[in-house]
Amino acid sequence: MSEEKKTVSSEEITEEVVTVTTAHVTEKEIIDEKQEKKGGNLQVEEHEHVHVTEDIPPELEELLHTDPTKGLTTEEAAKRIERFGRNEIAEVKTNYLLKFLGYFTGAIAYLIELACIFAIVLKHWLDFGVILALLFTNAFIGFIEEARAESALDALKNTLALKAKVWRDGHFIDLDVAELVPGDVIGLRLGDIIPADARLLGISVTGGETEGALSIDQSALTGESLPVEKKKGDTVYASSIVKQGQMLAVVVKTGSDTFIGRAANLISITVEQGHFQKIVNQIGNFLILITSVLVAIIFVYQMIKFRHTDDGKVLKVLGNVLVLTIAAIPVGLPTVLSVTMAVGAKQLAAKKVIVKRLTAVEEMASISVLCSDKTGTLTLNELTFDKPYLSPGFSEEDILLYSYLSAEPGANDPIESAVRNAAESTLEFLKNRPNKHEIPGYKQTAFVPFNPTTKMTSATILNLETKDVFKVAKGAPQVIINLVGGDDDAVRAVNALARRGLRALGVARTKPGNLEKYELVGMISLLDPPRPDSGETIRRCNGYGVEVKMITGDQLIIAKEVAHRLGMQRVILDANHLVDATKSEEEVTQHCERADGFAQVIPEHKYRVVELLQKRGLLVGMTGDGVNDAPALKKANVGIAVHGCTDAARSAADIVLLAPGLSTIVDGITTSRAIFQRMRSYALYRITSTVHFLMFFFTITLARDWTMEAILLILITILNDAATLVIAVDNAKISKQPDKWRLGQLITLSILLGALLTAASFGHFFIARDVFHIPERDPNDKRLETIMYLHISSCPHFVIFSTRLSGYFWENLPSPIFFVAVMGTQVFAMFISIYGVLTPAIGWGWGLSIISFSLVYFFVLDFVKVQLFKNWSFAFTATVWPTRARRNKLNARRAEEERLKKVAMTVRKVRKVVHVCKALLVMKSSSTKKIAQ
Repeated sequence: MSEEKKTVSSEEITEEVVTVTTAHVTEKEIIDEKQEKKGGNLQVEEHEHVHVTEDIPPELEELLHTDPTKGLTTEEAAKRIERFGRNEIAEVKTNYLLKFLGYFTGAIAYLIELACIFAIVLKHWLDFGVILALLFTNAFIGFIEEARAESALDALKNTLALKAKVWRDGHFIDLDVAELVPGDVIGLRLGDIIPADARLLGISVTGGETEGALSIDQSALTGESLPVEKKKGDTVYASSIVKQGQMLAVVVKTGSDTFIGRAANLISITVEQGHFQKIVNQIGNFLILITSVLVAIIFVYQMIKFRHTDDGKVLKVLGNVLVLTIAAIPVGLPTVLSVTMAVGAKQLAAKKVIVKRLTAVEEMASISVLCSDKTGTLTLNELTFDKPYLSPGFSEEDILLYSYLSAEPGANDPIESAVRNAAESTLEFLKNRPNKHEIPGYKQTAFVPFNPTTKMTSATILNLETKDVFKVAKGAPQVIINLVGGDDDAVRAVNALARRGLRALGVARTKPGNLEKYELVGMISLLDPPRPDSGETIRRCNGYGVEVKMITGDQLIIAKEVAHRLGMQRVILDANHLVDATKSEEEVTQHCERADGFAQVIPEHKYRVVELLQKRGLLVGMTGDGVNDAPALKKANVGIAVHGCTDAARSAADIVLLAPGLSTIVDGITTSRAIFQRMRSYALYRITSTVHFLMFFFTITLARDWTMEAILLILITILNDAATLVIAVDNAKISKQPDKWRLGQLITLSILLGALLTAASFGHFFIARDVFHIPERDPNDKRLETIMYLHISSCPHFVIFSTRLSGYFWENLPSPIFFVAVMGTQVFAMFISIYGVLTPAIGWGWGLSIISFSLVYFFVLDFVKVQLFKNWSFAFTATVWPTRARRNKLNARRAEEERLKKVAMTVRKVRKVVHVCKALLVMKSSSTKKIAQ
């Protein structure tokens, strides 16, 4: 991402100025030192966790004051279920017949179907069979490739609990979760899947008041990497999991009104036409327009000119027009494009990238922004040890050992698991022990597990070698610091870790010979770390012109720390920027474009980010693995579910990665861009051929009443389209920037090349007639038709060697298979022309001359193409077609370029100031420490 782009909002400049890494001394640390000098006590800074909150309507609030010892009555529950509905997500089943029929819709499909009807009326059964076969081939390819086993809504439904403990009629009973209603009092215990959105009551399941909290894993919903604590009055969300504690709660929302239900609703309303389908329809509309207009003119002309004759009968004229229409319609366009994408999907599957929606192959080549979930996608979604703070005299091995000795054996807790895994993978004597339940050289004689009151675990340990007994403790930093009698250096270390979003835990042990006096071992730091390949993947994506944005439900400071470790800029904004009522949608959209990511988001926020970027005209990719990602995955142009994702994410996505991490996305981008180049090459060739065909036959029909045998026209269509099917395996030049269709450029070049081909066709026609005196209308000598057949078959067909890339054709030579296929059809056409198969023979002289001219003329057309691509720009189009909208857009672009230059200069100055401030802070800190000593 360019430096200029990063510097237009006050938030970004502020971020750049105030962000100081832990390698430097911060102002806060200097203030801490001053407090210490004055005798003030340093305090561990408590980071305030930002919870997702929702407003409860007053009319619903009135229903939530249920007696927690009795619950609702059966009669009241029945009334409420009638009012609010069942606690389930509505199912939407796919009608596969309608889905299959959907492949017969679209501009080109409608024109092909119309041609089928005409062929039946005129009894042209060969034409009918060929057209129908192509139509069904395209439909079957798309349907088979895109068949899905499950819907996203089914997968979301499967994440919900099936039974819940509920107070009803004064009894604590098991109830189907679908029967829950707002106001129901439910019991939540360790391991329960929460069945509905509910408010914690601060009452234990046994009925007594409790000051404790629940530890809730809601990572699948919000993307938070750590379990969150929920206390009395907090809301817990359906499908999250209770990891610790037990409490009663009152149901506040059910079914589609829940957090997960709204995600399902966003998925169900996201049914937009794909980008590729829009492009194909636009190409089809252009070809239909010119075909319909020109063919209609010919039809009217022939009806008038040949009236009162056998040639003027409606069916006769319709037959002539049908042949022209069939030859002009790009009947093979949808099929060739579908085959190309299907071959690409197979290539991607070999790289562990599974394509569920075929057109996503094309759209992936065009994405310029990749919005990525953090937890489980950019990171490992598992807590691991980071660099610890160590008290003097202790090593990393020591803190790992003592934290392991104080870990609860077999506890299904992410922090305890992280402690055990780090110790077992680092300490040699723990690696190959025969009994995993024993610690070589030590014996645990007593253990006190964690509880919310003490906020620590402790153990009594016997050293089997020295017979010494000591205690170890591990817990919340402030608790351990108080346990050892205070330690200002440790407080500073904990605060520094907290400002970076790292979870700290204190570790202490008793001093030798005294089981009551503790000394601090250090502070372990925990973080969900980036995947080993994530940073490199982001850099490679940037190298291909794809900007990566981190979109996470995790806390802002954690998101910034992960972004820093991934080598991203740290312009991460909280979700409030997306719903700020004081800002216009244009301002919010600018924030989306310029930010490196958003934190503390919910599914609606992720969806909105994608939506705003799409409204800017950008093609957006979205990666994710959780339920909270499903709506955005569905909304994005290309939704990518990563390895280990939930069923909801997998079903909502267009592409599924089978390998861990994002590295395979780069393979997907490069492969899809190669496929895109092949598709664009064929589209340019086919539009050029259609334009040439219509231009020539429209003009020659009106000017000379000259036509060609129908069998020859159909032969051109079948042979040339069949040959170009192998473009799916052609060599392709992969672009370094996202690919775009640029239809204006495509159609302009097609018309230009079509006009030059038309000129060549008239040259052949008149030279053969006037120079070589080949008769134009002699029933016994139809060599002119053969000459024109060979020319119209070969000259436009060789253009596909040029349309393969924007540069000269020799910069990336075609694959041998593709070259042989194209040349083979033209050699075949040459032989049937030379020897007179299906048409009068013209001999070797004419046959070789026409093929040679077509090859030479191809060089001329290639030169014209390169010059147009070199000179094509938005400024060029705004000058040639100076519409008001284009002029305004051009002026806006120039103004934006000037503004960015000024901002870039300002930011360079600000960065200099930041570096000077950092240096001064370091110097000031050093001098302060010397004075203190």
